[in-house]
Amino acid sequence: MNFKQMKLSNIRFLSILFLSLFIQQLFGQQFTNFRNYTDMKHVSALQTNSLGVWAASKGGGFFFNSSNSSYTTLHKTDGFNGIKLTAVTIDNSGKIWFGSENGIIDVYNPGSNTTSSILDIFNSGRSLKSINQLSVTGDTIIVASDFGISLIDSKSLLFLDTFFKFGSFTSNIAVNSIFNNGLIYASTISGIAVQKKGAVNLSAPESWNVFTTARGLPSNNVKKLVKFNSKLIAGTDKGLALKNGAFWSKILFQFNNKEISDLLVAQDTLYILSGNKISAYDGTNLFTRFTSSINLNSLAFSSTLGLLAASDVGIIQVYGSPAEIIFPNGPAANQFPNITVDKEGAFWSASGRDVTGKGFYKFNKNKWTTFNKSNSPVLPSNSYFVVYTAPDNTKYFGNWGRGFVKVTDKSITNFDVNNTDLVGIESDPSFLVISGFGADSKNNIWVLNFWAADRNVLNVITPKGLWYHFKVPSELNLTLKFHFNLVVDQFNTKWYSSTDPKRSGLFFFNENKTLTNTADDVSGFISTSSGLNSNSVSAIALDKRGELWVGTNFGVNVISNLGSLSSSGSGLKISSVFSLRQQSINSIAVDPLNRKWIGTNQGLLLVNSDGSKLLTTLNTTNSALLSDVIRSVTINENTGEVFAGTDNGLTSFITTAVKPAANFSELFTYPSPFIIGNGNNKLIIDGLVKDSNIKILTISGKLLKEFSSPGGRIASWNGKDKNGDYVSSGVYIIVAFDKDGNNITTGKVAVIRK
Repeated sequence: MNFKQMKLSNIRFLSILFLSLFIQQLFGQQFTNFRNYTDMKHVSALQTNSLGVWAASKGGGFFFNSSNSSYTTLHKTDGFNGIKLTAVTIDNSGKIWFGSENGIIDVYNPGSNTTSSILDIFNSGRSLKSINQLSVTGDTIIVASDFGISLIDSKSLLFLDTFFKFGSFTSNIAVNSIFNNGLIYASTISGIAVQKKGAVNLSAPESWNVFTTARGLPSNNVKKLVKFNSKLIAGTDKGLALKNGAFWSKILFQFNNKEISDLLVAQDTLYILSGNKISAYDGTNLFTRFTSSINLNSLAFSSTLGLLAASDVGIIQVYGSPAEIIFPNGPAANQFPNITVDKEGAFWSASGRDVTGKGFYKFNKNKWTTFNKSNSPVLPSNSYFVVYTAPDNTKYFGNWGRGFVKVTDKSITNFDVNNTDLVGIESDPSFLVISGFGADSKNNIWVLNFWAADRNVLNVITPKGLWYHFKVPSELNLTLKFHFNLVVDQFNTKWYSSTDPKRSGLFFFNENKTLTNTADDVSGFISTSSGLNSNSVSAIALDKRGELWVGTNFGVNVISNLGSLSSSGSGLKISSVFSLRQQSINSIAVDPLNRKWIGTNQGLLLVNSDGSKLLTTLNTTNSALLSDVIRSVTINENTGEVFAGTDNGLTSFITTAVKPAANFSELFTYPSPFIIGNGNNKLIIDGLVKDSNIKILTISGKLLKEFSSPGGRIASWNGKDKNGDYVSSGVYIIVAFDKDGNNITTGKVAVIRK
């Protein structure tokens, strides 16, 4: 059939996005080098070519080059809009097409290294719009989706037509896959729909013949159609059938009432994927090719790699002995519930509670390392959901049910009910959930018990390994649960939250430097009656001024005057941050300029030091964030890199908020030359000490501009003098000195005014 003869209809908006350029235009030099990090092991579909194999995964797309075992990964930072990919194919010009579960189609051109996104289906009002398969016929891409079949011109990327109704089937049924044998065969959840010979207007239901169980199919839920030995074979969720005239006959009774996930014909063999087993049928004999405990999703064949299976752990190269698993280096999961950057710049993340946990992972020097029960036998389970970096760079990970671990460069040590006096939950005291950590000024590590049957909510281990346990008086002898968000302030006061309905809000406790004398302990409780926006506290952070920022499901409160502590909390000053009102807060991080990065359900927000101004809102529309629901935020103060964790993966980017240098050494300025008068370019001045003052001078020593740094290692100059006019082309001297004028350094920059 020549699809070009069809009536063009449903031509919709085509969005071609170059995300990196968009971000640069939107944020200028403020935020740069956006990067995405995802787990790409959960592979849905494969497409091979002579060079290797392309994979559609729940973390984006990737290509494995079979000649040199290298990987190419594609994320949102590469222009992609789809994240959880479900389908992949290669058109006749070599472009790679990816479909996603939310209806987005991304088209990657390897030659130009650009991506175009087709958003028509995504922007439709349909609730079900997953792309189930993409196939190629000439210059046409056939799209099998949750609501029908669409045709797209592979050159113009315009929709040619969409078909919703097939014969007597109900409208908008899900099409699992397409087989093109000169006529379109659609495998649907209601049976098989076949284009009638000579039919051109496929939008008309009468242009289709349909086959159901009434015609011999084992089930109406048909997964795949292939042609083997000149016969059509259908795989359904209840077995296999062969087309015989106007009817279908069941074949290979070994598969009766078994779901067929995929069929593939290669090398005169029919490969059958059912459950976690791949069988091979040569027309006479049936034998098992591969079995696994791993979920297998689809099949492909490569001339260089052989038989391949898309699975939940990567691409399985079946012909290997043992079978090889192919996937790019990445995090163990796309969940980042709690994250930190250690003193050496390594990124660490917890993974999740219960069965969602995958251990914990580390990213350092562009390499991901996973620690789990399989490769680290000391770990009792994989359910690590909270992480903390201590001042000595030791990492602590809290486990959902098995205590916590202490991680150093040399060892991993587990702490649980067997080697400590910590007690678990009321219903099972051996089930120990540790939900928070903090260090005081004596390097004691405080441990928060999520639900302590003995009511010892706060526990502390000294550098000598001695344990002390505390019942917090302000909990009123109640056995409260749901303790989270432990923070230790500059006065060694411990702050934490509970969402237990019996007493929900913010708690504080201070042992007054006496671990053995409880008589002088101070504790208290703060709730809406004290001025909190809500009793549902979801995040706590201590800022550079020693003020406590408290996130709730109704915005943020700031608690100042932390040194004036009493059991009633009456000495504390509690205010509400107007710029964050009505936001549901998930995480708060403080950067070197004392600005606050706020993770919400609507994106990542940046406010100034006191919260009076909302400086930036980043979301999935205007940035490379992988989700608008930001679960966690952390900052590398030495590089200015911000990490935002979501349930779809991790995004990082570079800011100019960098920890100030201890002493002046040398100023670094860029770009060089500095071109002004065209756009909003800024000169970056790097190498500053805290609260530096900066002067811009001519070669003759004339003062043109004087300003102060924001407080960190980096400041910027817009190329203008004190009157707001651009300076002339030439070479200028930059002088930086500390606030006392005792330390000074200089640099120079060439300016070109256009």
